[in-house]
Amino acid sequence: MKVVKFGGSSLADSEQFRKVASIVKADPDRRFVVASAPGKRFSSDVKVTDMLYRCYEMVRNHEDITEYYQQICERYNSIIRDLGLNFDITGELEYIRNAIQHHSGRDFAASRGEYLNSLILAKFLGFDFIDAESVVFFHENGLYDDEKTDEEMRKELKKHEYAVIPGFYGVMPNGTIKTFSRGGSDITGSIVARAADAELYENWTDVSGCLMADPRIVKDPLPIKTITYRELRELSYMGASVLHEDAIFPVRYAGIPINIRNTNEPDAPGTMIVASTNEYDSEHVITGIAGRKGFSVINVEKDMMNSEIGFGRKILDVLEDNDISFEHLPSGVDTMSVVVATQYLDARRERVLTSINKRVRPDSVVIEDGLALLAVVGRGMVKAKGTAARVFVALSDAGINIRMIDQGSSELNIIVGVEEHDLEKALNAIYLEFVK
Repeated sequence: MKVVKFGGSSLADSEQFRKVASIVKADPDRRFVVASAPGKRFSSDVKVTDMLYRCYEMVRNHEDITEYYQQICERYNSIIRDLGLNFDITGELEYIRNAIQHHSGRDFAASRGEYLNSLILAKFLGFDFIDAESVVFFHENGLYDDEKTDEEMRKELKKHEYAVIPGFYGVMPNGTIKTFSRGGSDITGSIVARAADAELYENWTDVSGCLMADPRIVKDPLPIKTITYRELRELSYMGASVLHEDAIFPVRYAGIPINIRNTNEPDAPGTMIVASTNEYDSEHVITGIAGRKGFSVINVEKDMMNSEIGFGRKILDVLEDNDISFEHLPSGVDTMSVVVATQYLDARRERVLTSINKRVRPDSVVIEDGLALLAVVGRGMVKAKGTAARVFVALSDAGINIRMIDQGSSELNIIVGVEEHDLEKALNAIYLEFVK
């Protein structure tokens, strides 16, 4: 049995709906479908979720949403009309408009994109409809309630042979709608796959799987045939965005593989995401590379710091007191560097410096901005000699200065810090070194 999730681009209009129906009907094992809201039909188009967010903001600003909301109604009605469905959602659309106008909440407004699209898709497929608010739950503090969700989702799925479930949202204990972060339909798909004990979770989007690098930076990067959850987690953290990174966990714990597929190229095998595998691409060694800008380094120097018990803890206590998490922690005998996200440091910069000076009395403490982190990821690196050397030589030959080096104990990845303006050049240099 398979659970399939379709993204916004896969359900943007009636033509895409037909492609989705063809894919679902081609395999009777595709029993549970998770749907996103309509995405962009063309480059200058607006996603329905963004249109709903705008309606919410317009109401807050005491603006009349009647004319703008009509555009949303037409998006859905045109899909119904073009598919030739005998299906009237006028009442649903009117209820949603009234609810938004009466300040039902930002999350409620945003969630209606998935809700309406799932109603239409269920009708078109001839499947049952399961409202996510009856099977996806959050705690009072807004965190996802995995235990209650898994229990209730399992009970509900057993009642249906085939069903469509809206992605992206669930319900709070007080009955109000709560959404995941953007792209959260991936998470819903993973949750459904786990509760259904699926053999496979297919995530259909507009790309033929994961690529070894960002195609906006590296020209025509090769696709990744197989990647482990841990590798994908590393690449997602560094900016690779094919799959919402939180969508990995429910299926990872259940040992369910994920298959990233392309709705517009249904015959392409895509990328398989698995818990573990002994296979790796011996020709290229690395699985992928990704990078992200926007980091700062807090450099602390003090003679004999290595013999001062609790020195590192005191530094991290300062960050904790200021609600800042650290990304990496490279250090030497008398030096310690803490890499943090610049956006979280900016408003607390002087307070952090003052607190560090007070707590550990360093010889020097300075903050350097403009750092980009680049991750070279691959389960095959541990078996290939000289991988790190090849990375450093490639950067040197490209005239790029390395500001930081960090490697995890698993040898799954090598993290390199470079100047932000060098990130694109660095990604290309490393890719070309490993992919001739």
